[in-house]
Amino acid sequence: MAITKQKKTEIIEKIGLAVKDAVSVVFVKFSGLSVKDTSEMRKSLREGGVGYYVAKKTLIKRVLTENGYTGELPDMPGEIALAWSKVDATAPARDIYAMGKKFKDTLTIVGGIWEGAFADASAMNAIATIPPVPVLRGMFVNVINSPIQGLVIALDQIREKKAA
Repeated sequence: MAITKQKKTEIIEKIGLAVKDAVSVVFVKFSGLSVKDTSEMRKSLREGGVGYYVAKKTLIKRVLTENGYTGELPDMPGEIALAWSKVDATAPARDIYAMGKKFKDTLTIVGGIWEGAFADASAMNAIATIPPVPVLRGMFVNVINSPIQGLVIALDQIREKKAA
């Protein structure tokens, strides 16, 4: 179905605003998702602070080339959607990656934009495996705590030896 020029302009503006304000963007290839699964996925993404928008590839490519990102635009086969976040840089990739595991063979990451440059699917999948910030903070605290905990255990063993 043909889209009017006015509608194309509106879509380009919407994509432009989403991409401009986003800290990261993921290009999502989807096919064969039911309406129920799509609605469930959109709701889950929205709750996580991730936007999701489906548009024609020609309009997406036009917006991306106008914004002047470095690198080469990844190949976008099939139907493409954009997932982005304005707050958490890893959230779009992480959430789409998780949804891709849930909806096997229907949802995959084909690339994205990371730190002002285009990234391919392997780079975006690597970013998707980075834990969320609260988990990273917990891991950091554990690393800091580990030597101190070892020292306390050693001192306690010495105390027990002297007491016996």
